[in-house]
Amino acid sequence: MYQIDFRKKILRIAKRANSRHCHIGSCLSCIDILIQTFLHEMRQNDKFILSKGHASLALFVILQHLKKISDKDLETYLQNGTYFGIHTPSSFPETIPLPTGSLGHGLSFAAGLAYGYRLKKNTPTQNVYCLLSDGECNEGAVWEASLFASRYKLDNLIVLIDKNNIQAFGKTEEVLGDAASKEKWRAFGFSVFECNGHSLKDLKQTFKKIKRLKKQQPRVIICKTKRAKGILSIEDKVKSNYVAVDDKLFHELNVEKETYEK
Repeated sequence: MYQIDFRKKILRIAKRANSRHCHIGSCLSCIDILIQTFLHEMRQNDKFILSKGHASLALFVILQHLKKISDKDLETYLQNGTYFGIHTPSSFPETIPLPTGSLGHGLSFAAGLAYGYRLKKNTPTQNVYCLLSDGECNEGAVWEASLFASRYKLDNLIVLIDKNNIQAFGKTEEVLGDAASKEKWRAFGFSVFECNGHSLKDLKQTFKKIKRLKKQQPRVIICKTKRAKGILSIEDKVKSNYVAVDDKLFHELNVEKETYEK
């Protein structure tokens, strides 16, 4: 049940920070995607770009679990003088190759990195994983990067979309519509997959399909999720990104295994 353990850690750290800016909704939306990617899919020389940098706390707890950052460092989250704030920092380039916050930039960097790896001769394939939000797909830079990735057949680029159907202050369908649809990504030359972004089993099976794919195309997994997954009072609600975690909210976390593994 370690999906629960990661969620509890996110909530404990956010509770200590006592801030409405921890983006709890987004962190709980993508944490399962990060668990499967970091703990089960990435190899030693692969790179990960968190383009949706406001979900930094979810990434921090994964990196702490992997001993890439220390418990002591993580205790400074949102404190004066910390490296660990609302968005990802620039102080750990080996672990966090790109500091992000302003949306729409991560995929361009990831595509360039994947292309650079392709130019290295006589070396094992290095994959680049890039996590976007579905609202972020409204950004024009995302589609410029997608065209680049498709043009150069970057089959070592794996795009992950945290599709929770909510943007900063509204439902995606009410803002600019569904920019994270399989039809759009297929039109831009990607091999497209969909899965339940809260099920490690479903994520694992989808990654297996990607690894068997012979096409020289970049890949995208559209992960269907719910913002603030596991906390019913704010789950799938716009406000979930802008609440401070208190005792009541912390104890609302649903710890039933089947909640996440259906």
